[in-house]
Amino acid sequence: MDSGNNSCRTGLRPAEHNPSTGIALTSSGRVRLCPRPQRPIGTCLGTFVALLFVPWPAPAAIALSHVEAMRIGRKIWQNECGGTVAGLTSWNAGENFASLGIGHFIWYPAGVRRPFEESFPKFVRFAEQHGAKQPELLPGRKSAACPWNSRQEFRAAESSNPMKQLRTFLVDTVDLQADFLVERLREALPKMLAAAPAGERSRIEQQFERVASSPQGLYALIDYVNFKGEGVLATERYRGRGWGLLQVLEGMSRASGRRAAPNEFAESAARVLHERVKNSPPARNESRWLPGWLNRVASYRE
Repeated sequence: MDSGNNSCRTGLRPAEHNPSTGIALTSSGRVRLCPRPQRPIGTCLGTFVALLFVPWPAPAAIALSHVEAMRIGRKIWQNECGGTVAGLTSWNAGENFASLGIGHFIWYPAGVRRPFEESFPKFVRFAEQHGAKQPELLPGRKSAACPWNSRQEFRAAESSNPMKQLRTFLVDTVDLQADFLVERLREALPKMLAAAPAGERSRIEQQFERVASSPQGLYALIDYVNFKGEGVLATERYRGRGWGLLQVLEGMSRASGRRAAPNEFAESAARVLHERVKNSPPARNESRWLPGWLNRVASYRE
C-alpha cells in the first residue's frame, strides 16, 4: 500500500464493543458483526422506515479480524483511487459531489440534486463515535454540507488549509474507514430483505451467505455495496431498474454450492452494470466508465 498507510491508526482494541454499531472485538482481536438491539417499529416514521427495522433472520455469523478488514480496505482504496493519499480527496469529472476516503464516500454541497446515497457524513459520525477528532469543516460542526460547491472550487482549494486538514483526517482514520465499510455490509442485508418481494427473500439471503462464506466473497460484498449501494433506493434506478447489491444477488444462479459463489457474483455484477449503462440517460455518457467497472468486478473472481 502507498505511503499513506504508514499514518494509519492502530484501530480498536480487543474486547471493545460498540452497541451503536453492533461491531464487537473479541479478546482474540476478531471483529464480529453483531445484530443491533431490536428497535420498536412504533417509533419509526413511516411504513418504509419501519420495515428497515423488521428483525429479519440473521445470516450465518460473519467474523472478520481487524487485519482482514484492513486488507479489504486497502483493496478498495486501490480500486477507488490507486491507493494514493492524494486520491483520498477527489471530485470526479461529471459528478456534483466530492468523493472522499478509501471508499470514495459521497459528500454533497448544499442545494444540489442527490440521486445517490450520501455516505461521508455517516462515516464522520461513525469516526466521531470511535474517538476520532474532526476538523472544523466536517459534518456535525458548522455544516453537514460540503463547503466546496463545484469540482472547480474543490480543485482550486487543493493546497488550502481546510483541504490539508481534511486529507490529514482521512489519512489518520484509514482503519476506521475499513471498519465503516464492514459496518455498511452488516446493515445491508436487512435493508435488502425489506425491499425484496416476499417470495425472493429466502433465496437472496441464501446467496448472500454463499458469497460471504469465503474471504474473497466478503471482499466482493463489501466492495460492491460501497461501490454501487444496496439497490433499495427509488432514486438509484434507471427505467425502474436498480444496480445495487440486491440486484446482483437476485441475478445469481440458483446453485447451492459455495465454492463458485464469488465467480457467480462477479458475472451477475457485470450483467447488472451493463444493464445500468444501457438504461442510463445518454447525457451522462456512462459507457465511458463501464470498462473500469467491469475490471473492478472481475477482481471478485477466485
